Amino acid sequence: MTELKNQVCPFCKEKTLTLIEETYNISHFGRCFLMSMNCTSCNYNSSDVEAEERKPPTKQTFALENKKDLNVRVVKSSEATVRIPQLKMEVTPGIASSGYISNIEGVLLRFKKIIEKERDDTDEPEVKKQAKNLLKKLWKAELGEFPLKIIIEDPSGNSAIISDKTEVVKLR
Repeated sequence: MTELKNQVCPFCKEKTLTLIEETYNISHFGRCFLMSMNCTSCNYNSSDVEAEERKPPTKQTFALENKKDLNVRVVKSSEATVRIPQLKMEVTPGIASSGYISNIEGVLLRFKKIIEKERDDTDEPEVKKQAKNLLKKLWKAELGEFPLKIIIEDPSGNSAIISDKTEVVKLR
């Protein structure tokens, strides 16, 4: 791990930015670099994952069928789109997108946090009801009672759902 402290933050211009680069060797995927920037002054935070080997753009589909599937490793680059079609949800890349290394459970947790924030920030009863229903479906999926698919499309090829059950299609 390489760590550089007291760097100049690109946003607040204070010397409170920490840069970290870690190397991981992930089975079935290869050597990856996880890079992050964190500022203690303005709370700026960014991270990304890059594979050492250049890979073609892919669409990866994983069917979550039981609790064991929650442990499947996920590598998501900042350029990837993540979809859960059964919940009609997706996270698309933008300027502040980050990459991460996690597992299926961690991906679901990220969606769960988005839904909870929307539920807590609204005064509209219909939005609260929809959020409650989505959270219930996610909970059932975590228990292995609601099968769903996780789809990751990545034009950079730096994302993967590492399982023999993953369907991988090359994108053009």
